[in-house]
Amino acid sequence: MRGRTIPGWLAALIGTAVLILAWWLFSVTIFQPPPGTTFTPVPSPFVVFQTIWQDGLAAYWSVFQVTITEALIGYAWGNAIALLIAATVLLLPRIEPVVVQIAVVSYCLPVVAVGGIAIVVLGGAKRAGDPSATAIFLAALAVFFTTVVGALLGFRASDRSSLDVVHVYGGSRFTQLRKVRLIAALPAILNALQIAVPAAFLGAVLGEYMGGTDRGVGITLIKLQGDLDSARVWAVFLLSAVVALIGYALVGLLARAVTPWVSGRAVA
Repeated sequence: MRGRTIPGWLAALIGTAVLILAWWLFSVTIFQPPPGTTFTPVPSPFVVFQTIWQDGLAAYWSVFQVTITEALIGYAWGNAIALLIAATVLLLPRIEPVVVQIAVVSYCLPVVAVGGIAIVVLGGAKRAGDPSATAIFLAALAVFFTTVVGALLGFRASDRSSLDVVHVYGGSRFTQLRKVRLIAALPAILNALQIAVPAAFLGAVLGEYMGGTDRGVGITLIKLQGDLDSARVWAVFLLSAVVALIGYALVGLLARAVTPWVSGRAVA
């Protein structure tokens, strides 16, 4: 008899409760304010939630709007280039070692160094409140490796007999890609796109840390840290995690709708 698995919503609820409990324990034990000061490096969850409630979500929207825009643009560009390159590898198999090496190098590059070069070459926002070109570039770079590898693995998961049938009937490699490989690769590609959501958001935030913008999560964190406003720093941290989780969940719902056979649901 197979054991029952915990439903996804219950696992998420338990995980959230455990994280909040651990956060509270650290805030009241290890990370107490230094003697003679009122600065709290890690405020309790109650303080952070109270700060968000008092400020109102609207006060944070203008900050997150820019970063979300940067992350979305970088997400679209990075994944589009990654999928195009992965598809090209199937049409020109000899370039696969080069593509894999480029993907690995892009993943191993130090973000601080790349960001420093990008801010010089690309600059930041053209106008106040506009997305930063450097943040968009780092968001695209952050998703490139994951999507290239996921797409290549997915394309290789194609059924060999189906590929042979297309070949016997005179189909080209492009026909195999379109009619067999793409369908077989959809679950792996969508999983890679789902993992890329938090990576794109993080890349955008790191790009804002490089400067060149007056609004966004990264520059706001720098200002709040300079003001020693730990409650709002953690509020931005928490809201950033919520934004990334929402994006991750949305792509996950899309994956379930597009590939119902993976979850065992009937196809209408």
